[in-house]
Amino acid sequence: MTESSLPDWVFPPPEGFVAEDLDRIPQLPAHTELIDGSLVFVSPQASFHTRAVDLLVDALRRATPTDLRARREMSVILGERQRPEPDISIIHASAEHSPEQTFYRAEDVVLVVEVVSPESTSRDRDRKPLLYAEAGIEHFWLVENQSGRPTIYVYELDPVTHSYALTGIHRDRLKVSAPFDVDIDLTRIDRL
Repeated sequence: MTESSLPDWVFPPPEGFVAEDLDRIPQLPAHTELIDGSLVFVSPQASFHTRAVDLLVDALRRATPTDLRARREMSVILGERQRPEPDISIIHASAEHSPEQTFYRAEDVVLVVEVVSPESTSRDRDRKPLLYAEAGIEHFWLVENQSGRPTIYVYELDPVTHSYALTGIHRDRLKVSAPFDVDIDLTRIDRL
């Protein structure tokens, strides 16, 4: 494929893309993220990823208090050149403005969940947690595939260091009280 056969939007401006560009670029592939001003395209997801997200979204929707909502695969503007798309976000209900809405802002988000995929391991484990912490998102869960079952690393924002501190590792059952009471049988993934 020659450079001239690629769409113009593939070539970033000299200063990189900004968060609002994702809503203006025609024919942008679904689930494109913006990390450090660069477009990141998502590979097709494996069965584990899809089932882990389904399991957690279903359970979180049942557990969220009435003033919160669980959302999957919606981008979050963290800064001018940062617009990742967490696998799951828990947002304040007041952040829901219209059915055409394409993003939330960091201050709208209470919890982000990333399910690690082979192609996004470094972003999910290293870069995104830093960005979420810098943006002040209080809770972060990282989901790893261990022999087909989810292992969930639960983090909370340390107000002194402004970085995430590990508060628990959950294998067969996820039971936490923050940001709200959640009790999930993680072995249910075998039945999805």
